[in-house]
Amino acid sequence: MPLADSDGTSIYYERHGSGPAILFVHGSGGHHTAWWQQVAALREEFTVVTVDLRGFGNSDSSMAEFDGQDFPGDVVAVLDTEDLTDVMLVGQSIGSVAALRAGLLRPERVSSVVLGHSLGGINHPELRELAAADRAEAVKLPVIDRLLTKEFQRERADLTFLFQQMGTFNVARMADLRNLDTDGPSLEDIGKSGVKAAFLAGEKDAVLGVRTVTRAHELLPGSHLEIVPGAPHSMYWETPQAYNTVIARLRRTLTAPKETA
Repeated sequence: MPLADSDGTSIYYERHGSGPAILFVHGSGGHHTAWWQQVAALREEFTVVTVDLRGFGNSDSSMAEFDGQDFPGDVVAVLDTEDLTDVMLVGQSIGSVAALRAGLLRPERVSSVVLGHSLGGINHPELRELAAADRAEAVKLPVIDRLLTKEFQRERADLTFLFQQMGTFNVARMADLRNLDTDGPSLEDIGKSGVKAAFLAGEKDAVLGVRTVTRAHELLPGSHLEIVPGAPHSMYWETPQAYNTVIARLRRTLTAPKETA
């Protein structure tokens, strides 16, 4: 079982395929197997790495409590253990915060970060206000309705059930991830790092609105924006073909070498 050492904590990960590297970072209800539809579709062209943050899946969950500030180090541990370079980190929801921080910690290994359904914890007053307004509306909905469309829930009761069961394998919970947002990077921090950023959002995302994500893209020079029509917050699960197409395109295009200092 492949394990990386993150300051004494064992972090489980898997590596599939070959080619340019993509490392997926799950959200609050996921773990490495959440990416089953991505691994199968992308491993023929890319090296696909999946990871369990501490407290999730097969990683060490023995600690009495979890601190989201430790999660970026878990991603870094995998990058270092596998000696990966020119990696595109892909985060899902709040996992994007860990992905962005990890990219800024290891810009020599990470060429780009895709912030899926998230602003990545960017510290900016206007963006914080917009995201807070979106969350205030989201919490009015049942959790499952925030993540998957009602149509999908009706038509794919099997995959909806499996989606809900995924979280039962985790010890850590959403509250353990929230501290990731503390002291987030500024727009200037991202720009100086040389790491390319892409915002990926779904038209029907009930957690983070298209208007908010579009504004983040406008404020971050050089960033990319992908809005997928009809897709919900958990796009990777509900509309995997569209999601995989975007991820593959971003991996092929966000590969320009960074300028040397």
